[in-house]
Amino acid sequence: MDIQDFLQHANELYLPQLSVDIVIVGYEEKELKCLLLQIGDKWLLPGGFIGRDESVDQAAVKVLKERTGLENSHLKFLSVFGDANRQFKDQWKPFAESIGLEWPADNWFDNRFVTLAYYALVNIEKTHPQVGNLDQAYHWFSFDTLPEMWLDHKKIVLEARDRLKQDIKQESITYNLLPDQFTMPDLHQLHQVILQEELDRSRFQKKMLSLSAFERLPKIKKETPGRNPYLYRVKKG
Repeated sequence: MDIQDFLQHANELYLPQLSVDIVIVGYEEKELKCLLLQIGDKWLLPGGFIGRDESVDQAAVKVLKERTGLENSHLKFLSVFGDANRQFKDQWKPFAESIGLEWPADNWFDNRFVTLAYYALVNIEKTHPQVGNLDQAYHWFSFDTLPEMWLDHKKIVLEARDRLKQDIKQESITYNLLPDQFTMPDLHQLHQVILQEELDRSRFQKKMLSLSAFERLPKIKKETPGRNPYLYRVKKG
């Protein structure tokens, strides 16, 4: 289906006025980053619509796979965003006209949308980002240097960061942002970046090892002369 047909018939294929948006979180060069897409002169979250024959979770998994090529990533529901004035007509119509698309009067996209937001934790090195029919580019942005974004998408990103801070205090999930093999110093640095605070290294490592979630590998990571940290991986099963 081409874009013009999609504009005309989307309401027949998808649940009306509902969408899913995903804050896809990665970690690179000691920075927490999120994947954003460019449309016009602004950026927005990867998202999509909910098919009439699929669940909300299925729609979110589909969007994540389409945008990153990944399956079975850590994906968690974040929140509902549905301000009374949450509609994108002022963004979509000028952009569509700028690329030569006819914008139908009173079409589905002009109305208020409620979005069901998720966040996903991914290893950036394993992702294969894709742009859609309307996206012009993608980029991994640091959470500390976010660009100008559509409507409430920046608010969604920042809420995802706050939720991640809380979630890592309750469950072991941060390894999803790291390579399959990592050191305790790697994990320690990642937690400091997420929490935006200094953590005692010895106390942190003791706590992580007490979880019995990680398996120490016999191979030593050779980086510098002298003592080198052990490599770990998540225990299987």
